[in-house]
Amino acid sequence: MTDYIPFPNLSPELFSVTLFGMTFALRWYALAYIAGILIGWRLALAAVRRPKLWAGDVAPMTENQVEDLLTAVILGIILGGRLGYVLFYQPAYYLSHPLEIPMVWTGGMSFHGGLLGVMTAVLWFCRKQRVPLASTADIAAIGTPVGLLLGRLANFVNAELWGRPTDLPWGVAFPGEAAQACGQLAGEICARHPSQLYEATLEGLVLGLVLLVLVLRGSLKTPGLTAAVFFTGYGLSRFLVEFVRQPDAQFVSEGNPLGLAFHAGGYGLTMGQILTLPMILGGMAFIATVRKRRSAAFP
Repeated sequence: MTDYIPFPNLSPELFSVTLFGMTFALRWYALAYIAGILIGWRLALAAVRRPKLWAGDVAPMTENQVEDLLTAVILGIILGGRLGYVLFYQPAYYLSHPLEIPMVWTGGMSFHGGLLGVMTAVLWFCRKQRVPLASTADIAAIGTPVGLLLGRLANFVNAELWGRPTDLPWGVAFPGEAAQACGQLAGEICARHPSQLYEATLEGLVLGLVLLVLVLRGSLKTPGLTAAVFFTGYGLSRFLVEFVRQPDAQFVSEGNPLGLAFHAGGYGLTMGQILTLPMILGGMAFIATVRKRRSAAFP
């Protein structure tokens, strides 16, 4: 292979300091989580400060309630993301090593698990604060794409979650024995799809811009519509990228080289696609219902 992009000289750590014999490091991945949460919080505040964006020209919650929602969402992301990774991707390993389950600093977070965690946190928050669920989901959806964008960029910096081998000129030669184990001739460079950048573009940049346009055009006046578009958009983006994303090692075998979690007759779906299907179907069903109601109201 001659056409490929060498992986840039990037460090996963922004900086590190050693105090009293212990080294503390700030990693780009942690910074992406922090920045994504803070930016999402500011976007949520900006939305509730503009009552005319909402149904009846009344925001669904106060600024103080947005801060309480932020706390609940953070807990949902951390607990749900970790438990989702444990249950969806490596249950056998963590069943044998249960003490490693809370060690989030060692890596291993699932977006779908984090999403379930956030959904649970939002349900609890709405019941406690007595605020409308659909509009609260819209608020959470507004701030999520920027977090996805930053998180996928951090995955690229970490040289993790790379894609399948490719001959395309923008294939990236990721470092590490696993990334270079493509079954090629000895010494030949293996280039892979930069699937992290595909996801950053589709799930973060494109989906974020779509939601911004919809909000400015009045989507928040239909409670739940913005969240439904987010679910559909994320689901479709992730489903498509899964075709070029390297499958998780625990699903790959000699008889299943594509790492399909469900397969029969040579066809199947990856775990990421299986977990994404309910998002796509649910989001599209809600959007279709809204369109039907509008058609009935304005024949």
